[in-house]
Amino acid sequence: MSDVISAADRKWMRSALMMARRGDGRTAPNPAVGCVIVKDDVLVGRGVTADGGRPHAETVALASAGGSAKGATAYVTLEPCSHHGQTPPCCQALIAAGIARVVIGIQDPDERVSGRGIAAMTAAGITVTTSVLKDAIADQLAGYRQARLMGRPQVTIKIATSLDGKIALRDGTSQWITGALARQYVHLLRSRHDAVLTGAGTVRADNPMLTCRLDGITHQPLRVVMASGQGLDPRSEIFATSGQFPTLVICPDASSYKDTLPVEVKTVAVKTGQDGYPDPMNTLSALAKQGMTSVLIEAGGTLLASFIKAGLVDRIIWIRNPMVIGGDGLPAVAELGLTKLDAGRGYRLDHRQLLGEDVLEIWQRK
Repeated sequence: MSDVISAADRKWMRSALMMARRGDGRTAPNPAVGCVIVKDDVLVGRGVTADGGRPHAETVALASAGGSAKGATAYVTLEPCSHHGQTPPCCQALIAAGIARVVIGIQDPDERVSGRGIAAMTAAGITVTTSVLKDAIADQLAGYRQARLMGRPQVTIKIATSLDGKIALRDGTSQWITGALARQYVHLLRSRHDAVLTGAGTVRADNPMLTCRLDGITHQPLRVVMASGQGLDPRSEIFATSGQFPTLVICPDASSYKDTLPVEVKTVAVKTGQDGYPDPMNTLSALAKQGMTSVLIEAGGTLLASFIKAGLVDRIIWIRNPMVIGGDGLPAVAELGLTKLDAGRGYRLDHRQLLGEDVLEIWQRK
């Protein structure tokens, strides 16, 4: 194994990472991996994990490179798999193609792979270099890594508010607090997540579709509704369109909705918390079992507070419009029951930009 990382290695790994990002939200339950194949500093093949997780990026890139792969270098964001699943091991495909060197971003946390892909390629005489752009790639693969190591997807909450943190007027009026550019950004966010989650209260109050409605994007995330034992209106947009877009209800008793919702709607029962709603961690575990690695939550203040109090929010995307609604408006986050100020300092600012007149901030868990 080689520890030498050159400027060219970083350049080509950035290309592989750009390929990987094309698969965000499209490859569950497999990770979105990028691969580029380079010979004499010329790109000869490239690939990203296909929709649904197969074929893998290495297979796509090798097919693109053809005979030029022999003696070339493969840049792969994640360690090539070494186990036989529904597809043959990618490390063996690289060996068979005559690849001379493999440069890897991060090691695979999957215990079936971790280190075994590297060992197999090294034993076959391939020079392997690891940890190239590892921080950026670990961030891009955070959901996959978390699902493997912690048994739950990465959780992002999206909040759109007035300058003083209100999501609506007292009567619930909320369309539109933020501008058109911010709303387009939210549609793009949905397309980059495996699932978009909301609560039954939001479905009743706002009647959202939770789809990505941008030109050129056809893939849709799984739409998830967390519900208690109360009824759900099958005429709601999210259920009326369940024949077109995947839809799941997380609830205490799956059988209670079988006769009222369209047959296309899947239901999963999980244990509830003290509030009678599905427990947040149980909900995330259920979604992980469904193959979800990243979840975007768009919901009211009570549901958001339940995930924050449980310590399950990894990222907050907050969009603020320069309007002031006042103390009679509805707050973005319900009571958290904090007794110490330091208990609320759990996030650091990662990014800030303008979207028209709205301010977008991305906060990462410390």
